[in-house]
Amino acid sequence: MALVLTEEQNMLRDSARGLIADKAPIAHLRKLRDERDATGFSRDVWKSFAEMGFAGLLAPEEFGGSGLGCVEAGVVMEEIGRNLTPSPFLATSVLAASALNRGGSAAQKKAYLPKIADGSLIATLAVDEGAKHRPLKTALVAARAGNGFKLNGNKAMVIDGHVADLVIVAARSAGKPGDASGLTLFLVDPKAKGVSIERTMMVDAHNSARIGFDNVEVDADSVLGEVDHGGALLEGVLNFGRAAVAAEMLGVAEAAFGRTVTYLKERKQFGKLIGEFQALQHRAAHLYTEIEITRAAVLKALQALDSDPDHAGVAVAVAKAKAGTVTTLAVQEGVQMHGGMGMTDQFDVGLFMKRARVCQELFGDANYHAEMLAEWKKY
Repeated sequence: MALVLTEEQNMLRDSARGLIADKAPIAHLRKLRDERDATGFSRDVWKSFAEMGFAGLLAPEEFGGSGLGCVEAGVVMEEIGRNLTPSPFLATSVLAASALNRGGSAAQKKAYLPKIADGSLIATLAVDEGAKHRPLKTALVAARAGNGFKLNGNKAMVIDGHVADLVIVAARSAGKPGDASGLTLFLVDPKAKGVSIERTMMVDAHNSARIGFDNVEVDADSVLGEVDHGGALLEGVLNFGRAAVAAEMLGVAEAAFGRTVTYLKERKQFGKLIGEFQALQHRAAHLYTEIEITRAAVLKALQALDSDPDHAGVAVAVAKAKAGTVTTLAVQEGVQMHGGMGMTDQFDVGLFMKRARVCQELFGDANYHAEMLAEWKKY
């Protein structure tokens, strides 16, 4: 399959670019941050996402969605990254929607997917428990109790966790932390007794939360997929999220690079534009080629998820690892080429650096995915 967007996908990109640049540019993020907005994103903008069909991009048409694929979701994520837009799109429209699509029963899909598509439901995935992404290290316990389970443990870095109406929780129903088997996914109401939520605004002013579970009761109907066999489902959903974050990082890298090149064409030093200095030209050219390679890797991963999601792990790992290293390079070069001004809040390039750092950690950094590639048998 050619590593280029189709005409329809280009039209979607243009629509997303226009909407996000108009309603949620970087100034929008600054406003939410400076006003310490309790929600952390604009519900009006999210309503516009739903009206454009973006909220239900991955939801089947029978449930009110657009019935599109990962490439289209990646197109939207790239524009979100380009504008540093705070949005529940990743948590709700990618992670939760793909989890319900892949593992949900008919009743669960009917109950939640239409609400995701119309923008009335914010959902998220709670998987990580420590400082690093290690899904197999899940220790949150799901103990059988009557006709259901009781959940005990904690989750960290839950995207949009403090505003979620539904949390998909990865828990250990059998075995011990580190085992590939024994994982189960549960649909949990964040307002249920025993659930405690603490908002933790990240360094990039985007939303995250810590969620505690103290004898939280869930019934058998809350199980997503199969009991004790949720590892494969979880890995598949995480791959959707990893590819989406890689697409967002591509947008971050492109925008940071674009601002840097503009600055090189405007800033004078020793009576000359600094863009005329050969050393800076070489660094800019190198970064440009790295971004283009990343674009190909990300699109390949998204296409693989659309064509054969159960065997897309290698492509996704390559994309996430490459996007992580190249986006880090892009924002570092951006700050350095802006000089001392690049370290100030006045210039947007510093905001791109903060977002790149958070995206690097989401669902596994470059080292995590390089290790996964080294252990190829896992795929």
